[in-house]
Amino acid sequence: MGITLTESAAKHVQNFIAKRGKGLGLRIGVRTTGCSGMAYKLEFADALSDEDMQFQSHGVTLLVDPKSLPYIDGMELDFQREGLNEGFKFNNPNVKNECGCGESFQV
Repeated sequence: MGITLTESAAKHVQNFIAKRGKGLGLRIGVRTTGCSGMAYKLEFADALSDEDMQFQSHGVTLLVDPKSLPYIDGMELDFQREGLNEGFKFNNPNVKNECGCGESFQV
């Protein structure tokens, strides 16, 4: 299945990489933390790892490590602005439960 971005998320990532002046794409993964067990991690990637799985979405390269992929396979990453708030929204079909604060999830 893979990982995809909405057009809004892709534009946000492309603009941020342009402002940084460098960047190969966006690295997406999960880490163990929080009250529900897992949390998303996002960072800009400047180099490929031998283990990276690559996906393309709206002109953006997405890199995922093989250990994270089963937890986020099929996920769509969106970027939303609501009033003064803005941020990424993770539309992950694998999530079975989320904590009340929205910082962590279970699959």
